[in-house]
Amino acid sequence: MVGGISISHVGKRFTNVQDETVVALSNINLEVPTGSFISLIGPSGCGKSTLLRLVAGLITPEDGTLALDGQKIEKPGSDRGFMFQQHTLFPWLTIRDNIAFSLKAQGIYKETADRVDEFIDLVGLKGFDNYYPHQLSGGMCQRASLARAIVSHPKVLLLDEPLGALDAFTRMNMQDELLRIWKERNMTMIMVTHDVDEAIYLSDRIVVMSPRPGRITKIVDVGFSRPRARSSPEFLRYRAEVLRLLDFGGHIQEPEFYL
Repeated sequence: MVGGISISHVGKRFTNVQDETVVALSNINLEVPTGSFISLIGPSGCGKSTLLRLVAGLITPEDGTLALDGQKIEKPGSDRGFMFQQHTLFPWLTIRDNIAFSLKAQGIYKETADRVDEFIDLVGLKGFDNYYPHQLSGGMCQRASLARAIVSHPKVLLLDEPLGALDAFTRMNMQDELLRIWKERNMTMIMVTHDVDEAIYLSDRIVVMSPRPGRITKIVDVGFSRPRARSSPEFLRYRAEVLRLLDFGGHIQEPEFYL
């Protein structure tokens, strides 16, 4: 499996309703090794989701280039799966038909129909394949969205805060599911998150971004082995480092006098 991404001097600008130019990203340089798990973290509006959409080919940059395995990214492709914060399943289709949708859209369903059962099992939805989205919990719908995103065997899975709307316990379970599937499928994953603990728990590297115009201020290599205990000294050390980079580290002010 391949899936190395190269982002070189990328900039992105938008025009707002007042016809003003807004610089979303400026001079982004990032190498994403094949099979790695990368998290993008930073304040709202710093361009994290914009960068993810550039990698997906949903939008194009004004400056610089993006490449997947040496091929320039210019449009969406089945080599990149995308998972959104909300499940975005079609409410009129069953879970099975939702997962099969991308295979049918690519015209490869006949020869790949067995993948649907494979991925229903992979995400733990066996027995729920003929249910409709409104009959399932949010976590189960996100599992179906994950299956739909990877059923085409993409090289890269792009995750735009996919667990943000889930309750805490479901979210932690889904984090473990993502890790399990990442290891089993050996695909490259890039995830946008606002959750520092989530980034540390999942990632090989955390890309910390600045407020708009979005720039990369630091890349933190998360260098301790999995599974990662959230209360371990190593985990807490990385947590303190990332919070400091995000200006949330806090400080202790010396009192002016002592009693």
